[in-house]
Amino acid sequence: MRMAAQAGRGRKIARAGILLAGMTVLAACSSDNDEPVYVERPVDQIYNEAAGQLDQGEYRDAARSFDEVERQHPYSTWATEAQLMAAYSYYQANEYEDAIAAAQRFIDLHPGNPNVAYAYYLVGLCNYERISDVGRDQDMTRKAMEAFEEVVRRFPDSAYARDARLKIDLARDHLAGKEMQIGRYYLTRGMYIAAINRFRTVVERYQTTTHAPEALHRLTEAYLSLGIEREAQTSAAVLGYNYPGSEWYEDSYALLTGRDLRPVEDKGSWISRAFSSVF
Repeated sequence: MRMAAQAGRGRKIARAGILLAGMTVLAACSSDNDEPVYVERPVDQIYNEAAGQLDQGEYRDAARSFDEVERQHPYSTWATEAQLMAAYSYYQANEYEDAIAAAQRFIDLHPGNPNVAYAYYLVGLCNYERISDVGRDQDMTRKAMEAFEEVVRRFPDSAYARDARLKIDLARDHLAGKEMQIGRYYLTRGMYIAAINRFRTVVERYQTTTHAPEALHRLTEAYLSLGIEREAQTSAAVLGYNYPGSEWYEDSYALLTGRDLRPVEDKGSWISRAFSSVF
């Protein structure tokens, strides 16, 4: 009897071991396959879910849900709108490269869509949000400016053109600031030709920015240091004519009079030509 009971218990333990082994195998199979099961759903259900996630500030989830609209129903009218909404959701999630990719995809696939102006504008915003201080590389500034210029050029009467123009001006001012920073660095180290080249870039390309008056003053300073008096006098004269109340003009005037010189414009100078084309 005792031996039969022990044998019965042994069989139970063995069966339990087999069951546990089977459960372990199933668990392993489950852990090895973490991919979600594909379940096709109605397009309006997916889109409304994405819109709800967007309203709740769940931007990453919303972006992926909008992507799912296109994945499951690529030829529906919902898919076109979902592409742009995905781009916007990625932008809100600060996933700028994904946002640019989604917006660019919308532009490529739907160039005649009424909302394509916003797609171009969104590309500009994604770069604009990543503009760094003038001490760092300004590649994002240039990309943002190019994107906004595309908005203004292609869609001058759109709802986004006005803000694009404003951001272009701010980007240009930022690029001019970068040139000024490098120019000052060269100037303080006596590298006058290199400094002049930087200030010249500001005068020729960014005359309408806030940095133009200082650039003219620094040109006066650099040219005087090189003994090129006529150009120094011209830069001061142009500075005084266009920014008469500027403190930079007062500084340039003091530099010239300290050497018994006066601001006198040479009409043939590149400085005069640069400003006469704008003002």
